[in-house]
Amino acid sequence: MPHTSLNPTTAQLIQTHASWNDSRLKQALEKTCHAQQAWAQTTFSQRTEVLRNVAIQLHAQRDHYASLITQEMGKPLREARAEVEKCAGVCDYYAQHGEEFMRAETLASDAGKSYVTHYPLGVVLAIMPWNFPFWQVFRAAAPTLMAGNALLLKHAPNVPQCGLAIETLFRDSGLMEGVFTNLMIEVEQVAEAIASPHVHAVTLTGSEAAGRKVAALAGQHLKKCVLELGGSDPFIVLHDADLELAADMAVASRFLNCGQSCIAAKRFIVVPQIADDFLQRFKTRVEALKVGDPLDDATQIGPMARLDLRDTLHRQVTDSIAQGAVALTGCKPVEREGFFYQPSILDHVTADTCAYHEELFGPVAIVIRAANEQDALRIANETRFGLGSSIWSKDTVRAEQLAAHIEAGCTFINGMVKSDPRLPFGGVKSSGYGRELSRLGMLEFMNAKTVWVR
Repeated sequence: MPHTSLNPTTAQLIQTHASWNDSRLKQALEKTCHAQQAWAQTTFSQRTEVLRNVAIQLHAQRDHYASLITQEMGKPLREARAEVEKCAGVCDYYAQHGEEFMRAETLASDAGKSYVTHYPLGVVLAIMPWNFPFWQVFRAAAPTLMAGNALLLKHAPNVPQCGLAIETLFRDSGLMEGVFTNLMIEVEQVAEAIASPHVHAVTLTGSEAAGRKVAALAGQHLKKCVLELGGSDPFIVLHDADLELAADMAVASRFLNCGQSCIAAKRFIVVPQIADDFLQRFKTRVEALKVGDPLDDATQIGPMARLDLRDTLHRQVTDSIAQGAVALTGCKPVEREGFFYQPSILDHVTADTCAYHEELFGPVAIVIRAANEQDALRIANETRFGLGSSIWSKDTVRAEQLAAHIEAGCTFINGMVKSDPRLPFGGVKSSGYGRELSRLGMLEFMNAKTVWVR
């Protein structure tokens, strides 16, 4: 099957790209493995120069790359610009801190001298999603390349132009030929890539189902693996929350990128004292969101990325309503060309509805009414996912105490969950394992080697 760019705003075909055969894949794997061995011998200053060149080009060509993102997956142009700028930021971050992160660490032992050094593992296969088609790649690529590893990109099949553009960008910025390679392969060929002796580790951002398959393959071949999978992040509003701030951030947290984000707030858990007041504010803001052409800077909600995703979302909504949830606003596709869905709120979601248990990957917020604070905490943890979470309260000391009991990779208090190069990012439970970003993310794909000297 070809890799197809389909404009989700118009449902019109943009371009198709032929998939590679197994022979071409094998050649690419061998070439990248050889290139990595040379890249690992470069100095930190040489790697830093490449990353800084990439950042410069991202700033200079921001609008070009943003337009490409918007045309392939439907993100509003202003959000796409911010995504490109964030990619430049992560390149600058690792250019500045990479050498420091890899510095040898002296440890006390029975030796005259003992220390831990860090060496690259080799070639990392990055299986990346369509929802942040530049950022997801760069947050893996920047630390991986700075560490002296090479990266093979298996991008989502509906954003092939983004994958090709990123490969070209790295090459034009001075990266050695073959150190970053965009693989135009089918899902069925991923197993061959993971099994190859030329691949030494795997990182995947994607669905829970894909994560289970990749983890099984990586385990079979004894390859290090990092997984960032789905999420059903709780957004807990306590009785003493600043409701204006909470409502503003609820909209931003749920409807950024048309709600197509693993770390979007998905379950709005409210206590009785403020439930109706919060929902009134939330509903007013959601109904004011402007849906339209994502190339228009006034647009806040663009189309969903694919028709099948919209169909799945609407099925989850209609099933939940049939099971007792209440459509507070929206909850229908938009009647126009393209893959648009109304910004929506489902109220009175209970454990009897599918929306309570499943991840809704689109512009639908679900509201769960808790009996009290402790019940809110129980509901927050009553999910197989554990990626992000947030608590809204003026009593930050109490909020921190509650945060200690939330089963998630991060908890933001009075702030929107986001990824930041300075902070480790990842999940627990069915949201995956391992960490990206910060020093921890860089060390994931390195050999921590102990040296002991008498």
